Amino acid sequence: MSRSFEVFGELSTFLAMNISARLLALALLAVPAVPALAVTPVAAAPAKAGPVLVARYTFDGGVSPAGTVAENSGRGVPLTVRTANRGTVRFPALAAGKYAGLPTRCAKTVTACPTALLQGADDPDLDPGTSRFTWAASLRVAKAQLAGSANVVQKGVATTESQWKLQVGLKNGKAQCVVVGRGSAKAYVARSSVGVADGAWHKILCLRSGALLSVYVDGALKGSTAIPAAMSIVNNKPLRIGGPNFHTTSDMFHGDVDDVYAQLG
Repeated sequence: MSRSFEVFGELSTFLAMNISARLLALALLAVPAVPALAVTPVAAAPAKAGPVLVARYTFDGGVSPAGTVAENSGRGVPLTVRTANRGTVRFPALAAGKYAGLPTRCAKTVTACPTALLQGADDPDLDPGTSRFTWAASLRVAKAQLAGSANVVQKGVATTESQWKLQVGLKNGKAQCVVVGRGSAKAYVARSSVGVADGAWHKILCLRSGALLSVYVDGALKGSTAIPAAMSIVNNKPLRIGGPNFHTTSDMFHGDVDDVYAQLG
């Protein structure tokens, strides 16, 4: 093969490659740019509503000249001091605040025993229905001060509509959380495994959650009982602290009580 033919072949190859490269470049320029995909922000899941404090009584303000005790959550109702047979509610100092002292137990021979309790008007926030519900109180009582199943705080009557209650049993001085549902007179009781009637301060907490009723003493679970999950607690009765009523056979609480509160959810 002649040298001129080889040069001509190399030149033809070079031109062909150069033309192909240019055509490729032009083709790339002709392709429209693909827009970037828009990123749709993921909506955050709604935060679950936490428990709501629906009533609280610290007693730190004592009693007003009108005979009322302030409610401290800003949502509940104030309490009225009710007395019989010259009974009184004391509000002694405790640390930086105060507590409520109920009348002492009378001897069995006394026919007109001084009694007192604190009462708040019917409050729908304290009717939990089937919802999760907590009620609690700090209390101090000695075994000798128990005259019956001492009712510390309650709303409702066991034989009428429905009820939730915190009491201290007479026999062993144990904390008891009690619920009764609408349409039934059956009481469900969660009893603590330890006594609390020893003259010392104890925080008692009752929790109704689904099909379980639990009692806590000083932050520790000390007892529980199964209850109907569909049981509804709704009544038009007042909130009462210190006893159910003024009947001579009623289960009045004869100790001291502080920081009573209720929480829904």
